[in-house]
Amino acid sequence: MKTNLRITTLAAALLLSLGLGAQVKVADPARHGMDPERLARLDEVIEECIAGGNIPGAVISVVRGREIVYLKAYGNKSLVPRAEPMTVETIFDLASLSKCVGTTLGIMQLIEGGHIRLTDPVNKYIPEFKPWKDPDTGEEVDIIIRDLMTHASGLDAYYDAGRFVQRFGTNQPDSLMRVIATEAGRNFRPGSGFLYSCLNFITLQNILQRVTGERLCDYVQKHIFDPLGLRHTCYFPLAEDMRTPLAHQDLLPLVAPTSVQADGKPLVGAVHDPLARLANGGNSGNAGVFSNALDLSRLCIMLMNRGRLYEDKKLGYPAIRQTILSPAAIRTMCTIPPENDPKVGRALGWDKKSEHSSPRGDLFNPETTLCHTGYTGTTLVIDMSTRTAIVLLTNRVHPTDDGLVGPLRSKVANIVAGSIIW
Repeated sequence: MKTNLRITTLAAALLLSLGLGAQVKVADPARHGMDPERLARLDEVIEECIAGGNIPGAVISVVRGREIVYLKAYGNKSLVPRAEPMTVETIFDLASLSKCVGTTLGIMQLIEGGHIRLTDPVNKYIPEFKPWKDPDTGEEVDIIIRDLMTHASGLDAYYDAGRFVQRFGTNQPDSLMRVIATEAGRNFRPGSGFLYSCLNFITLQNILQRVTGERLCDYVQKHIFDPLGLRHTCYFPLAEDMRTPLAHQDLLPLVAPTSVQADGKPLVGAVHDPLARLANGGNSGNAGVFSNALDLSRLCIMLMNRGRLYEDKKLGYPAIRQTILSPAAIRTMCTIPPENDPKVGRALGWDKKSEHSSPRGDLFNPETTLCHTGYTGTTLVIDMSTRTAIVLLTNRVHPTDDGLVGPLRSKVANIVAGSIIW
């Protein structure tokens, strides 16, 4: 009885906080094969993380099948310049989750549309893009699109944003791509190793833009976010002064701030990642998407339904039926390419079994589970087999960049997986 009362109270609170009235309904976990008492343990581990000073607050959504079965906000969305409570509507800087929900989905659409192939060399689209060169034999090997998507290209992990600004100034995306194409290190034979690299996804951004003739942020908004009815998901491309968002300004009051800058103000609506913000002006393949737990839950539902999205009036979304990707594209995206060395462990745009896969915890099946994180403190875990997804959003970099969320991510995944009873 106590558990049922807890669920009812939680659902009622969600209706009020979302401002969507009877349009929103969080499903009973027990009806979807999940133990409500075990799920309730999520509250304790998240509140412990807040009390430890690692995060100001968090939002979690647990999805089973086509329903959200647990949705809750904790703590504060901001501490500076003043404390503001977290709500389930809060929009977060997704950081590297942008690689999955933006760049990867866009590239997969181009693949299934016959515009590009996974085996295409990058220099087919970016002619100045250098191959890897064997230091002993002089043999040259082209880096291909699959290498970029699985972080098996060998490209340097990053390029110092401060150095970039000194050399080229701010908001110079063509210069950034030229640096990646001609100067960035090629650290090993493509496909033979794993090195997580933001430069991979900035390169994918440029391939998409050259093929489509659209900015990444515009393409993804038009072909992914808008068709899914995601009203709280977007990029915030910046103006020339690198401060004022050009679009979606109505969403800014909902955005959780990130790190406090030298002027004493936190970033709000400007991407936290320095290279994405300072070099790419907020339109970047490695970071730049902002979203909330409801919208990301809807995106997870689409993926778990093999690319299809069904009518969903309960959560206040348009009653639309959409196919964003084909089942074949979803299957391929979720598969670790057999051409890569097994130690790579990455599917296309997503992690499965690499050295970075701890956010899926100890209990989800690594063969069927996708995961990814964002530097700001965001996490997605999707088990395609049990059709269970976790959206865990925090702004651990607010007000300072020292919050620790790695243990929380694993604990949350274990609690959710352990609550599945059928």
